[in-house]
Amino acid sequence: MSNEDGAGPVVGPAPLARSEAVIESAALTKRYGPVTALDELSVAVAPGITGLVGANGAGKSTLVKILLGLLPATSGKAAVLGYDCATDGHRIRTHTGYMPEHDCLPPDVSATEFVTHMGRMSGLPATAAKERAADSLRHVGLYEERYRQIATYSTGMKQRVKLAQALVGDPRLLLLDEPTNGLDPEGRATMLELISRIGTEFGISIMVASHLLGEIEQICDQLVAIDGGRLLRADTMSSFTRASEVLLIEVNEGGEQLRAELDRRGLEPVPYQKALLVRLAGEETYDTVRDAVADLGLPLSRMEQRRHRLEELFRGDGTPALETTGAADVR
Repeated sequence: MSNEDGAGPVVGPAPLARSEAVIESAALTKRYGPVTALDELSVAVAPGITGLVGANGAGKSTLVKILLGLLPATSGKAAVLGYDCATDGHRIRTHTGYMPEHDCLPPDVSATEFVTHMGRMSGLPATAAKERAADSLRHVGLYEERYRQIATYSTGMKQRVKLAQALVGDPRLLLLDEPTNGLDPEGRATMLELISRIGTEFGISIMVASHLLGEIEQICDQLVAIDGGRLLRADTMSSFTRASEVLLIEVNEGGEQLRAELDRRGLEPVPYQKALLVRLAGEETYDTVRDAVADLGLPLSRMEQRRHRLEELFRGDGTPALETTGAADVR
């Protein structure tokens, strides 16, 4: 989406702050009476698609509201696109599209009427707002359905309307709060594909707040993980999912035979779904596995170094398994 027609908000692009971070916070804290929603959160997020992950109640929605300038922090500082969240909320919202978690759409208007209205609210002239509403609805796959009343839409279609209204103002940054909330598997896949395409084709930076780690792993190139309002870790996705020191082996048949043989050869295999896991101690581990499979005459279907998963940030009881202190940069 471009601004080539010259129509748009009066406020021009703002320079970023001291770094190229699109989002920065320093000792950001928010308390509601005795409850601490954010606890001295310090992080810097580079351009790209960033996942903001944590269990429900971790502080994700509170952080998003502060970043939009809609909620004052108790202490600390935050900046979005170089603007101070405490004093420049209007400018932040001029350059940032927001997709809320909950259903907040008016049922008795069409999608094109609603998205056009949101374009006008962002500062677009009437004609430009109508044109960009059509463009936004086309981008999210609702162009043919744009004149239907929102009340007749499915949950997935309503989520895409919310995404379209976040796009209509030609933002530099999108903040998406649980964008796959309430969707079936097909709807989730569609939404994730849309988010990925917007980030790569339009060059818009995106922060996706979600508690669904598997989805974040599919589309994000960097990640901020919080729990109880505290930073667990902020890093690139490749660092989170780096190769582990575990080798995964899978055969089409004879799994128990192979397990016994690998155990006899000192590898101490551990069953994992339909496969076996062994500790990777170097190239000799590969040789030992290949020899065992060949000696047993088994069909080897897979042997690969296992990568870490985002779910490993949390223990089985849902509590954090990885923690960090101080400021973190996602570069």
